[in-house]
Amino acid sequence: MSGGVAAIILAGGSGSRVQKEINKVYLPISNRDMLEFSIETMDRSPFVERIVLVVRDEDRPNAELLIAETMPSKLTDVVTGGSTRHESEEAGLEQLARSIEDGSIDLIAIHDGARPFMTLNLLESVVTAARASGGAIPGLEVEEPLFRHTDEGVDLLEQTTLRRIQTPQAFLALPLLTAYRRARAAGFQGVDTAETIERFSDLEISVVPGDPHNIKVTFVEDFFVAEGYALRWEKGSWKA
Repeated sequence: MSGGVAAIILAGGSGSRVQKEINKVYLPISNRDMLEFSIETMDRSPFVERIVLVVRDEDRPNAELLIAETMPSKLTDVVTGGSTRHESEEAGLEQLARSIEDGSIDLIAIHDGARPFMTLNLLESVVTAARASGGAIPGLEVEEPLFRHTDEGVDLLEQTTLRRIQTPQAFLALPLLTAYRRARAAGFQGVDTAETIERFSDLEISVVPGDPHNIKVTFVEDFFVAEGYALRWEKGSWKA
């Protein structure tokens, strides 16, 4: 019998690239904190049993206020992350370590709080694929030519083999926890969860179709796009 799915939501960014002093995930989109969108979707998913929110220590008051106002039923832990994305992922995993090791949690989905428009369908697709193969990530096809620069010049890369990777990313929990502990021992930090899994585990990672609306809000102009998307958004899904 399989265990449950836990979600780790990363909310440890800053507001520097949106020219704000406050962490951007607490900035409003359609009168709601950006972070609220991801928490709500995870909370509504029938696949997710438990949510861990990873925050900066200085953002705890904002996180606690958001939780008090929205009361997500599955959010069980708020933990302090590290100075890098990798360290924050590790903090979330270690918070879940006991449940992973006893088998009550056997799959982990990790998501960026700065991607507010993760749909319930995308989350289901990633979790289902990870159950089948061991790991799954959403990816979008590359639309423009990409070149690799070498000492001899530039090489045109084969676009059909390339993907722009998003979150949520999901993996079997115990191999994921083990991979991060191996990475720590080796002094390695990956750019995302999949890179650490690729280097420090034998899990097969499958790629499911990503969602072009699942944007990462990074710059000021992204907020204008997000405001437009929010008009068509309702509780983890796009309005018909």
